[in-house]
Amino acid sequence: MKNQPKTAQGLFRSDAMQRIMAFGALIVLFVGFSVASPYFRTFDNYVGILLATAVNGVLALGVTFVIVTGGIDLSVGTVLTFSAVMTGVFITNMKFPVGIGILIGILAGGLAGLVNGLLISRMKIPPFIATLGMLYATKGLSLVTSELKPIYFNDTPIFREMAMGSVIGAIIPGLDIPNAVFILFGAAIIANLILTRTILGRYTFALGSNEEATRLSGVNVAAWKTAVYTLCGLFSGLGGVLMASRLNSAQPALGAGYELDAIAAVVIGGTSLSGGEGSILGTIIGAFIISTLTNGLRILSVPQEWQMVVTGGIVILAVFLDILRRRR
Repeated sequence: MKNQPKTAQGLFRSDAMQRIMAFGALIVLFVGFSVASPYFRTFDNYVGILLATAVNGVLALGVTFVIVTGGIDLSVGTVLTFSAVMTGVFITNMKFPVGIGILIGILAGGLAGLVNGLLISRMKIPPFIATLGMLYATKGLSLVTSELKPIYFNDTPIFREMAMGSVIGAIIPGLDIPNAVFILFGAAIIANLILTRTILGRYTFALGSNEEATRLSGVNVAAWKTAVYTLCGLFSGLGGVLMASRLNSAQPALGAGYELDAIAAVVIGGTSLSGGEGSILGTIIGAFIISTLTNGLRILSVPQEWQMVVTGGIVILAVFLDILRRRR
């Protein structure tokens, strides 16, 4: 009996507690919106929520690694746009095979992440400033490369099928769930394996827990931190390819603001802004909370400005709960 209070206290201290609370909040949102509107509880609307989560969820996966190290990446939204534009340039303008264009789009995101990592780890520029600079740089590069015009993929219909086609719908008629949803879950599985089963994952947590102690133990902190930001860039690149496939175009002015939703998803999912704690499962739950909340409020005809107010309040609450948990 004496051990019970310690067990409960340990549960509250762990990031598992915040994940449980986030999942509970997701269930409450689903039940609440389902009761409030019959339009919410339709199969098509559920598919819409899944599709809306796909791009933001992929972005949030990369941001999870960065925030676990105690850093931040404000550039993922415009890196997404840059990757989409590069995909369009190589597939549509330069007539490269679709597979090569997709690979180049993802690698373009990885290159931006690599530059972020080098600026932060080698030049000692604070993450906020370095990634803010990359935000503006990739935004400008997207506009210059695309010549201020959208790039369409009308000549390569197979590219749109990557995200909007439905493999499972072909197998089970009527179950038309877009491929983008399964790409998100596949990326989440890979991200979880990296975070929990690899040296990069272990050092990601070590950097966030105590960077100086990690350095003194002989770890090449700069190299591993650069690897983390590069990985975040690769996920942003994948998000850009998914977005381009979903829209069947690369929109050079799109992407700004996506970083806020990605960071919100990570924080709501229980990853601590102080570093050292976080999980991929929590991030996916957080991404679904963001998209479910947006979808439900839109169905209830809540003005967009109030949707932003509600989302901001939830993020503040999530951070407050994290602070309270750490104090206890």
